[in-house]
Amino acid sequence: MAVSSFQCPTIFSSSSISGFQCRSDPDLVGSPVGGSSRRRVNATAGISSSFTGDGGLSSRILRFPPNFVRQLSIKARRNCSNIGVAQIVAAKWSNNPSSAAPEAAAPPVVVLKSVDEEVVVAKEGIREKIGSVQLTDSKHSFLSSDGSLTVHAGERLGRGIVTDAITTPVVNTSAYFFKKTAELIDFKEKRSVSFEYGRYGNPTTVVLEEKISALEGAESTLVMASGMCASTVMLLALVPAGGHIVTTTDCYRKTRIFMENFLPKLGITVTVIDPADIAGLEAAVNEFKVSLFFTESPTNPFLRCVDIELVSEICHKRGTLVCIDGTFATPLNQKALALGADLVVHSATKYIGGHNDVLAGCICGSLKLVSEIRNLHHVLGGTLNPNAAYLIIRGMKTLHLRVQQQNSTAFRMAEILEAHPKVSHVYYPGLASHPEHELAKRQMTGFGGVVSFEIDGDIETTIKFVDSLKIPYIAPSFGGCESIVDQPAIMSYWDLPQEERLKYGIKDNLVRFSFGVEDFEDVKADILQALEAI
Repeated sequence: MAVSSFQCPTIFSSSSISGFQCRSDPDLVGSPVGGSSRRRVNATAGISSSFTGDGGLSSRILRFPPNFVRQLSIKARRNCSNIGVAQIVAAKWSNNPSSAAPEAAAPPVVVLKSVDEEVVVAKEGIREKIGSVQLTDSKHSFLSSDGSLTVHAGERLGRGIVTDAITTPVVNTSAYFFKKTAELIDFKEKRSVSFEYGRYGNPTTVVLEEKISALEGAESTLVMASGMCASTVMLLALVPAGGHIVTTTDCYRKTRIFMENFLPKLGITVTVIDPADIAGLEAAVNEFKVSLFFTESPTNPFLRCVDIELVSEICHKRGTLVCIDGTFATPLNQKALALGADLVVHSATKYIGGHNDVLAGCICGSLKLVSEIRNLHHVLGGTLNPNAAYLIIRGMKTLHLRVQQQNSTAFRMAEILEAHPKVSHVYYPGLASHPEHELAKRQMTGFGGVVSFEIDGDIETTIKFVDSLKIPYIAPSFGGCESIVDQPAIMSYWDLPQEERLKYGIKDNLVRFSFGVEDFEDVKADILQALEAI
C-alpha cells in the first residue's frame, strides 16, 4: 500500500524495542534525476513508498533492528511459532491502513506470551487472536490454477531466500548465528525472529511449506521427515493423555499399530468405525469426549471415501477436530480443508514428491493448530533434511502433470479390469460399483492413481500374475513416476496368519497397483498379458 507522511506505528513503546525507529533510507539518497516519480517496494518493511527522482523522499520509510526482515516475511508469519511481534506489525500494516496514527493516539496494548501460547492484541481493528489473523496474500493472485501453483507458489514472488536463481537454493546448515549478543537477546525476548537451530526450521524447507500451503489453501504447513512422523506427532500434540479418538477400519497398517499399541500407554482410547458409518461417529462423539476424528480419504488399500463435509459438521458441534490423511487424493484431487476438515496430513513421499526418491510428510491447517504441532515437533525432532526439501520442491513442479496422467490411466484401467473375467473385484472410487462413488464425485476432482483389485484365484495364482508383469516394480509405496505393484497380504501383512489378515479384509488375491506416468497403452498391454499368463 502507498504510504505518505508515514510515522512510526505506535505498536510498541520506545522502551520495549530499542532501535525500532523511522529514519531516511540512505540507499535511496541520490536516486536518478528525473521529474517522474517511481515506486519502490521496501523489502524491509513490506510496504510501498512513493518518492521522486530528485533525491528527496516524499515519505518516511522504516528501518528496523537486525533480524527484523525475516520476521516480516510471509514465511515467518505463517511458519514460525515464535512470531508474535512480526504478526502484530504485519497485521497492522496489512489490515489497518489508518495505522499511521498521530503519536498522541493511545497505543495498543501488546501482551507477548510464551511460544506455545497465542498473542493477544487489545486493539480495535486488530483481531483478538493472532492465530486467526489472515493476511491478504496477493502475490499469487495472477495464478488461477493448481498447476501454476505447483510450479510457482512459494518461489516466484515472496521467496525468503535472496537470490536471482530460478530454482530454490539448498541451505545446508545445522544452526544460525547472531552477529552480536544484543541480537540474541532480541530473539530470546521475541523482538526478532530466527530459526536459531536446524531442528526449528530452514529457508529451503519454508519454501516447500509455502508451496504446499498454497495448494491446500492452508494458513500454515509443517513438513517432517516422513508421513508417519507427521501423523504420530499430530496425534501426540492434539490428543491429551486419557483422551479419545475415532478412526476408521480401513487405513494404513502402521497408523493402526500406533493407535492400538502406543496410544493406550497414554491412556488414549480409540473407537473404530466403518468409513460410511455416520451413526457410529455420532454415537462416539456423544458418548465420549472425542478430541480427534482421524481417517484417510480415500483409504488404504480399499480406497473408501469419507464424507468430509458431513463428518466435520458432526464433529465440530462437539468440539472434535477432524484430520484427513489425503495422501491418496493429493492436494489436487481433493481440498479437505475447504470441505471443513481442520487438518490435512500427507505422506509427501508419495504423489507430492512423486519420484520414489525421498521420504517426507506434512500437515496443513490453521496457524494455531499447526503451531501447536510444530512446538512438539521441535522437541521430538523428525526434521526434514533441506536436500530432501529441495527434491520435493522440484518434484512438485510436475505434480499436476503427473496426477493428470495417473488419474487418467487408473480410471481407464479400472474399467478394463472390472470387465475382465480373471478379475473378481475392483476397488476404485471412479467406478459406479464403488460404495462411495457418488460421494467421490462430489468432493474429488480426480479419483487418483491407485487401483486395488482381486484376482480370480488363490495366492499362487496372484503371485504368478504379479511376477508376469514387466513394467511395474514389486515394491511398497505408491504415487511415483514408476508404476508399482504389490500384494498387501505379502507386502504388508505377511507376519499375520491368514485368518488375522481376513479380519482387515486383506485377501490373498488382493493386488494394489499404483500407476505411474508411463504410456497408457504400454501399461494396458502389460497388465493384459499378465492376466493371460494365469
